[in-house]
Amino acid sequence: MARPKANSKNPFKGLNTVRSRTADGKVQIYYYAFKGGPRLPDEYGTTAFIAAFVAATEVRDRKMAAGPEVMLSLLNGYQKSAEFAVLADRTKSDYIKQIKKIEERFRDFPTSAMSDKRTRGIFKSWRDELAKKSLRQADYAFTVLARVLSWSLDRGMIDANPCEKSGRLYRGERSESIWTIDHEAAYWTGAPAHLHLPLLLGLWTGQREGDLLKLRWSDYDGTHIRLRQSKTGKRVTIPVGKPLRLALDSLRAERKPKELDVILLNTRGKPWTGNGFSSSFRKATSHCGIEGLTFHDTRGTAVTRLALAGASVPQIATFTGHSLKDVEAILEVHYLNRDPRMAEDALTKLEARVAVTAS
Repeated sequence: MARPKANSKNPFKGLNTVRSRTADGKVQIYYYAFKGGPRLPDEYGTTAFIAAFVAATEVRDRKMAAGPEVMLSLLNGYQKSAEFAVLADRTKSDYIKQIKKIEERFRDFPTSAMSDKRTRGIFKSWRDELAKKSLRQADYAFTVLARVLSWSLDRGMIDANPCEKSGRLYRGERSESIWTIDHEAAYWTGAPAHLHLPLLLGLWTGQREGDLLKLRWSDYDGTHIRLRQSKTGKRVTIPVGKPLRLALDSLRAERKPKELDVILLNTRGKPWTGNGFSSSFRKATSHCGIEGLTFHDTRGTAVTRLALAGASVPQIATFTGHSLKDVEAILEVHYLNRDPRMAEDALTKLEARVAVTAS
């Protein structure tokens, strides 16, 4: 079979032809399925030639359809997944920032190397570099990488997740990071009026900033707030304490809103954006001389105050929407400021028990 001319229809599209002159001066022609592809049998057009060409191009096409077998394909796949789609908007935004860091360093990292024992060390060295600027952000970036790889492993795209069970670098102590009565007093005095209700909602509901910013009047019936937590999907029913109830009722009477209107508004009468609220709240606390506290700390403060008031772990979990395990972790490690009243209450109970036993 003669080789087709360049201007005729070629059934072997992409075929790569290489001519080489031998030692005796003759020209030898070698055929490859495509540039960088496997070499085909020397005799053009034979059954063996055609079979080898078809097999090689089919393998290439399957690989191209699946995407390059590198980290970038995993990152893109995760961002198109259902797991990513159900995340809260704020979480998606934060994840994308971390994914960009991962892509910048590891976009061409081969997925076949995930099972190599050296890969874990490579990823941890990258985390160590990020930690020079911020331990928290280094942990966050590594956590997102681990999440992407876990998703990829679950779908058979990689053979191992070298980032699992890697622990954390940041070991910040949050026992002092609760809103005290003094902090509140300073805030009520110095913060703008339109930022009072957000703090009141945080302290009296223990809910996340993003969920409270989306709260509508239809979620409040005068005695309870009902919402679905965007991060966990849990539906919680929160009894509204008197201070918060008075503030909400007064605002509703003044504003006369529709049921679907958002409760928390900025100075322009518009719903807050996440970044806009965070920036304004940070400026307000700084103006009030409050250091080291964030809006997120209201969630742990609510847990702590409920515990100090005598609420059990299951009761607190029902109120805030935490899991039992998370409530215990907050109280034990992160937020429980060892209030002297707790020790005094414990002593009172011990004395009463000893008195009863002695009698």
